[in-house]
Amino acid sequence: MINETTMQQELERMGAAAVRASRKLAVMSADAKADCLRRMADALIADTAAIIAANAADMERARSNGLSDAMLDRLRLDDARVAGMADGLRQVAGQSDPVGRVLSHTVRPNGLAIDKVTVPLGVVAIIYESRPNVTSDAAGICLKAGNAVILRGGSEAFDSNRTIAASLNRAAMACGIPDGAVQLIPWTDHAAVSLMLKLDRYIDLVIPRGGERLIRTVMRESTIPVLKHYKGVCHIFVDHQCDIANAVAIAENAKCQRPGTCNAMETLLIDRRIAAAFIPPFLARMQERGVELRGCPEFLAFAPGAKAAVEQDYYAEYLSLILTVRIVSGVEEAVDHINTYGSRHSEAIISSDQADIDYFFANVDSSTVYANASTRFTDGGEFGLGAEIGISTDKLHARGPMGADELTSTKFIVRGNGQIRQ
Repeated sequence: MINETTMQQELERMGAAAVRASRKLAVMSADAKADCLRRMADALIADTAAIIAANAADMERARSNGLSDAMLDRLRLDDARVAGMADGLRQVAGQSDPVGRVLSHTVRPNGLAIDKVTVPLGVVAIIYESRPNVTSDAAGICLKAGNAVILRGGSEAFDSNRTIAASLNRAAMACGIPDGAVQLIPWTDHAAVSLMLKLDRYIDLVIPRGGERLIRTVMRESTIPVLKHYKGVCHIFVDHQCDIANAVAIAENAKCQRPGTCNAMETLLIDRRIAAAFIPPFLARMQERGVELRGCPEFLAFAPGAKAAVEQDYYAEYLSLILTVRIVSGVEEAVDHINTYGSRHSEAIISSDQADIDYFFANVDSSTVYANASTRFTDGGEFGLGAEIGISTDKLHARGPMGADELTSTKFIVRGNGQIRQ
């Protein structure tokens, strides 16, 4: 095992290399960055066999360690998934460049011309678990925004992540970017994370992607600004006026399509006035899908086979086929419930009452709100961002799914002709 002094020295070397690469990236033209991203996509395709071989070693180790089927699925790579990673890079390459946009232009009475423009953040560190495709997604979005990236993936995907990152960094170097634009921390020890989180001399932003425990640890230890969401306690409210069949289908999709994701529904709220009509077809669909229901006393009267919900259930991110259900008096009580128990991630109202939709949109304090659609769309790809760097429930400096635009800062550029302040 490497000692912490050596680890600290190597991390500082990585940080310094990332800063050098970021300065080159910051002044690259939009066309040059897009070309580099396309070359990185080509490199992934060319290295597919090596990537899948590395992933096979990770999969074998994960099975031996008893990783769940759901986690194994997140870890697994094949030709199609590697091609999907390459496609994600090409999509990001084709997007408008987020750097150098003039956000405002002002000419002061003394003649000073002041532009507020977008600039890269510099060096971004990303800590993530399980899914090796995040290595490619994160690198692509960071480079698009002119940032270098330092990656720390989960131990279960170590070989996959190392092979992907090396492929991407080689392609970046072939484009003239200094070594260090894409780096992966080469140890799985937690000590490496703790040390990295103190590198505020080199790293400008940390983004943790993973479970609540990981994110709270990062928040506690980091001296670098952190952008995160702790968990996804997402809600759907079925209003008193709505298409019941549509509401059932949306609820099924939000809960069952991929229950292990942060944008899956965890609590369903039902307007009392529609409960008798909505609940029977809803129960039938949930029974077909094997969903365990936990409900308030009023819901249990309609669904005697459900379990009684306790207070903690309303805060729960189950990440499985478990759903809490509560009957409420209307949109105001639904919004109050969401703002009390939710995690500010994604919430939806199913309704044909425009006044209730407007109230829901205005009063729910979450990063993403929907009318008549599944919460499962809270995703960078689904929002047209190409790949995604993560989802933020913070209010500074980004909120919701984060693409390249969210990895920029601003700079004031002031042009004068001899002005001095009196």
